[in-house]
Amino acid sequence: MNPTVGIAVVLTVLQAAHCQMIKDLSACLLGQSLRVDCRYENKTSNPLTYEFSITKDNRKHVIHSTISVSENIYRSRANVTMHKNLVCLYLQSFTTSDEGVYMCELKATNDYTGNQIKNITVIKGEM
Repeated sequence: MNPTVGIAVVLTVLQAAHCQMIKDLSACLLGQSLRVDCRYENKTSNPLTYEFSITKDNRKHVIHSTISVSENIYRSRANVTMHKNLVCLYLQSFTTSDEGVYMCELKATNDYTGNQIKNITVIKGEM
């Protein structure tokens, strides 16, 4: 085996083992808008995909995503910004009907270690 090819294979395997690790998930109200911050450790330059969802009544509802389709009731109220090591969900006109367990899911393209997921419970009166 050519030594150069062997090194390239090892480097590819090592790169695939480095994923985006979610370090922190926090939520706060800014007036009538909910902001959910998903901070992650950037371990690769591969493109990042994300999904913000909420679990209510034992059912998952996708709010904003590059992984799957967002639900109609959130499309006009939700928006996401991405900065270095931070993905932020903004949900306008937050009410008690939007309370539940919010989830941030991140996945780096070509990363075979699986998606990173963190949850946070959001209750309007407790923020």
